[in-house]
Amino acid sequence: MKLIDQQVHKLGMAAVFLGLLCGAATSPAETITSFEIAGSGSAGGEGTIVHGINSAGTMVGEYIDSAKNAHAYMLTLAGVDTVIDPPGSTEAAAEGINDSGVITGAYADTKGAAQGFVLAADGTFTTFAAPGAGKAKGQGTIPWAINASGVIAGTYLDSLGVSHGFVRSAAGTITQFDAPSAGTTKGEGTFMTILFFSNGPIINAAGQIVGYSIDSGKVHHGFVRAADGTITELNAPGAGTAAKEGTYALGINSTGTIVGAYADAKKAGHGYILATDGTYTDVNVGPGTTPTNGTLIFGINDSGVLTGTWGDVSINAAEGFVIAADGTVTSFTAPDAGDKGNGQGTYPLVVNDAGDIAGLVLDDNQVFHGFVSTP
Repeated sequence: MKLIDQQVHKLGMAAVFLGLLCGAATSPAETITSFEIAGSGSAGGEGTIVHGINSAGTMVGEYIDSAKNAHAYMLTLAGVDTVIDPPGSTEAAAEGINDSGVITGAYADTKGAAQGFVLAADGTFTTFAAPGAGKAKGQGTIPWAINASGVIAGTYLDSLGVSHGFVRSAAGTITQFDAPSAGTTKGEGTFMTILFFSNGPIINAAGQIVGYSIDSGKVHHGFVRAADGTITELNAPGAGTAAKEGTYALGINSTGTIVGAYADAKKAGHGYILATDGTYTDVNVGPGTTPTNGTLIFGINDSGVLTGTWGDVSINAAEGFVIAADGTVTSFTAPDAGDKGNGQGTYPLVVNDAGDIAGLVLDDNQVFHGFVSTP
């Protein structure tokens, strides 16, 4: 989605972390199915992108057509898809769905600014903008996730190009926040996604929200925000302190266990798990960590199952992995995944409590495809 492209780090950030990914493991036991929503384009930068999945296996995301325009969609595990067109939108992306079937996302208005939306299970649309959100092209409000109570977490870009966090209550009250150390100039601030697509869940049932800040020196710091507004900065042991180094908090489950990644002083990438007692555990899927490979954890479910991506330097591509609650590592390549570099490969983004994993692949022609892996 063009407006989201300008709000997150998109391929620029992807290139940084694909330079950090690592590992190898076993073959998958799951059934992996790739898919394209009807109307998806088939040229570079087009195709189908997954952003979220609920416990029933219903997925949401966006597809990019042959004119490079984005359209929001919902897809059931049975394969029934529905296009989502918020009123007044020129483009749209669905970012999150909860177990009640309530969907949140963003659309571009006639000026190209992002506006948030909520789509109730009965089909009712509600649109909203965070106070302080910019109104020009590439600015505005992006909801990234919704929890079981209908509380939404997201970010907005102000008129100066600074990113801020917000939380919207189920009743519609919007509260803005800035993470500790967040910078105040263009390209700095408070963020909740690391690549050019959503990860998560970034908000749990208790209303805890995770993300990261970029400070004035371009160093990254994770954070967790409690439902009462208390924000705690997270800096993983071993995280670097120079530009494009530091800590990213990318997912949280109902117990409060946090997952993410950090870049060390050599810009090598490592996954981590942060337990509720404050203990960090490094996760490095594969033979080692160097500046050309690393591990990135995107999601965790309530059983403690993890999913993410590692960089297979032998085939020059991103590989998916899932780590079971008992620690068993399974590595997999989804259908259509490319292996020629340039960010190609498999990106598992979210895992639900049924063990379904959803994500996307970038193929040899830089076309996106959605995929779902079922136990």
